[in-house]
Amino acid sequence: MTFSSLLSSLLPRSLKARLFWASVVLLPIVTVFAGAALQRAFHNSLKASEASQARLHVYLLLGEAQLRDGRLWLPNSVQEPRFSQVQSGLYATVHSRGGELLWRSPSAELLPEELMNGLPRANLEPGQTLFQHLPQDGLFLFQYPFVWEGEGGERHFLMSILHTDDSVDREIQAFATQLWGWLGGVYILALLMQYMIMRWGLKPLDSLAEDLSSIEQGQAEKLKGKYPLEVQAVTDNLNRLIESERRQRERYRNTLGDLAHSLKTPLAVMQGAADEQMSTERYRQLVSEQTSRMNQIVQYQLSRAVKSPGAPLAAPVAVEPVVRRILLALGKVYVDKAVEVRTELEPGLSFAGDEHDLIELLGNVLENAFKYGRRQVLVKGWVASAMLWIEVADDGPGVNREMRQVILERGARLDSSAPGQGIGLSVAVDILSSYSGALEIRDSTDLPGAAFLLQLPMLD
Repeated sequence: MTFSSLLSSLLPRSLKARLFWASVVLLPIVTVFAGAALQRAFHNSLKASEASQARLHVYLLLGEAQLRDGRLWLPNSVQEPRFSQVQSGLYATVHSRGGELLWRSPSAELLPEELMNGLPRANLEPGQTLFQHLPQDGLFLFQYPFVWEGEGGERHFLMSILHTDDSVDREIQAFATQLWGWLGGVYILALLMQYMIMRWGLKPLDSLAEDLSSIEQGQAEKLKGKYPLEVQAVTDNLNRLIESERRQRERYRNTLGDLAHSLKTPLAVMQGAADEQMSTERYRQLVSEQTSRMNQIVQYQLSRAVKSPGAPLAAPVAVEPVVRRILLALGKVYVDKAVEVRTELEPGLSFAGDEHDLIELLGNVLENAFKYGRRQVLVKGWVASAMLWIEVADDGPGVNREMRQVILERGARLDSSAPGQGIGLSVAVDILSSYSGALEIRDSTDLPGAAFLLQLPMLD
């Protein structure tokens, strides 16, 4: 097992859990670094304050110093009372340039001699200062060189101020206690805020899951919630996928109905032929033709179920032969009605699409005319405005204006007494829409009944 796979197996699957535990681990690291930086800055500020105080003590002592008989003199009692108190924690010494101890404050009387002798440890020039911490002695040291001009010339001295570090340690400890207490509280507060922000930030994903569950249970058709921009692209793609799947299922469902509807005509032809008196050879030929036709219908409907809508790239299909074939088959189905068919097709009419689509389209419209017409059917075809126009009219009862759009819907029928499923015209509309065509129902100008006008684009 690789390290990445091991790490993936240890990580929780929940995004909330991952973000929360990442905060639990990373926030203490940030908090520790921030606390250490603050504590270091506070310590440096205390040291700077100590250096400033020591420099002030130097100036006060220099203000009281005098040069008598060639020697530097300082009173035992100075303005700062701690210099006069033994072991007060504040001490002062003056050394010559050669390192000889010339003066020390009364508070420094009990300091170890080795400490006194080791103080002039730096060769400082006038204007330079030294400040450092002596942790082994528990003291801060500030050294200030100065020059005194007298009758005998210039004299060089080094003044040292020593101050115990006890107060600094106490302040650092007090600051650290308060600092880490506050940082601990900030850490807990940050975790709570991170958890609330995390819940708020991931709430759209919970809403997305609920909406998907509603779609799965049939309570909604698509994702309708308002999602953040980062999630909206996903929801839009999901909606397109859901819509595509819904159309595909509808196409399968419609195909089954269309298949049953399309098989009715060949079956009716074979059934009618069985009642006629014809030779065995002729009947066998008819059955073979209709069986072949049924096989073509099945293959066509199956291909329609899986292909995307749109006109295929195919050679032009001559319209007149297709019309003749369909009329011949319908004449056998409706032989009892003795329908008189008249065609007025311009020579050379062609359809820019699949031949099976044209057969299915004209077959449904012509069968509708044979079914509801009384004795006459008229088929006209022409080209105008770069469009192919085919009109199928009959002498039936016609279609009133209120119902013309209704009967184009799947399953809608005007005459429930006539056999059928009410899907023929909807199939025609479906095919026409795939070619950017249209179907219009109007009153016929040639026959008493209705006219179905098909509009199809021509090849460019």
